[in-house]
Amino acid sequence: MKLAIVYYSQSGNTSKMAEVIANGMKTVETVEVGLFDLDKIDYNFLAESKAVIFGTPTYYANMCWQLKKWFDEPDQNCNLEGKIGGAFATANFIQGGSENAILTIINHLMPKGMLVYSGGTALGKPYVHLGPVGITEYKETHDDLAFNFGKRIAEKAKQLFPNA
Repeated sequence: MKLAIVYYSQSGNTSKMAEVIANGMKTVETVEVGLFDLDKIDYNFLAESKAVIFGTPTYYANMCWQLKKWFDEPDQNCNLEGKIGGAFATANFIQGGSENAILTIINHLMPKGMLVYSGGTALGKPYVHLGPVGITEYKETHDDLAFNFGKRIAEKAKQLFPNA
């Protein structure tokens, strides 16, 4: 089963977090992960993916304009309807507004017809309410959260799409 992570990363922090999430996804059998910088997306892989996670750095308590532009352009030759969708964000400091950035992404996933999922608190600790947040100052503390988020997304994809 194919799963994808699409992100924009200017400093490399969001890219590193995407890799940790991908490593969590890869712990689930038969999962193949495509990790795509926003300007290097393999649209065939994305079309075949059962889940797509979007990542952004946080700027002024919002997602980056590059990802917003991608969502706003007509369909990007990509139908996301029926796929599991999730989001994560990075920021330079804890009060950077990353939760707002994640919510902004989620607000774009729903009209695209995606099934938004995070694992929430239902799966116990570590809790992932909206999506994982990586803070530059506390990098080591968010790797476990990001890894588990990836694993939980992959497990849910296998549950919802058992024949993929």
